[in-house]
Amino acid sequence: MKRITLLLTFLGLLSPQLLWAQDAVIHALIMTERGDQHEGFVKPALEWLEEFSAVHQLSYKVVNHASAIDSLDLSDFDVIIQLNYPPYTWSPSGEKAFEKYIEEGQGGWVGLHHATLLGEFDGYPMWEWFSDFMGGIRFKNYIADKATATVTIEDSAHPIFRGLPSSFEIPDDEWYIFDKNPRPNVHVLATVDEDSYQPDSDIKMGDHPVIWENKSKKARNVYFLMGHDAKLMDTEVFKMMLSNAILWAAGMEQ
Repeated sequence: MKRITLLLTFLGLLSPQLLWAQDAVIHALIMTERGDQHEGFVKPALEWLEEFSAVHQLSYKVVNHASAIDSLDLSDFDVIIQLNYPPYTWSPSGEKAFEKYIEEGQGGWVGLHHATLLGEFDGYPMWEWFSDFMGGIRFKNYIADKATATVTIEDSAHPIFRGLPSSFEIPDDEWYIFDKNPRPNVHVLATVDEDSYQPDSDIKMGDHPVIWENKSKKARNVYFLMGHDAKLMDTEVFKMMLSNAILWAAGMEQ
């Protein structure tokens, strides 16, 4: 049986818990903060994860801060999912361990939303390697009032889109924009149609990738820009896509 350990990084409030089974097909480490602006999304996402774990034999361990990575050997884990945990507050040793994990392909990675809050925040410098990993971008702005919008798939053959329509609606998200388009440095999988914003917004990029992978890294990896509002976990197409992504990054789907 293939041992797969899944590091899911959540921005939200979850008291530490441990669900770890030696006979699980997928083992997961979930890193989470709680009580911030993304709590509305994180809470139902964690509840969904419990259901997902039962179906897919996933067991998981929960920690609450990036500092916990310092006491872990990431080579023990087979996939990392960073769900709404930002790319700062990590220690230098934690950053180096993560970089090694991705560069050497020790496992896979799925990132959501807050994982691209790249820049100088809360007294921390920008993690340059992580910016390069995400296409050389820096966070510039976002739709603070949120907008519902249509996402259009560009690479329908990718395993994360199995069973999905060619376009679908994502409700009430913040839709980050960046200082430049990541497209030249990553493989774009889907974009958001900025003309579909409801309500309309002047905060736009033009060509606006919202799902992509960096094929220059050995680790299977995919980033989803969406991940802000509780309504997202009531969206069946998003849950299917997230499920596909977890299994693909974990090496369970080709």
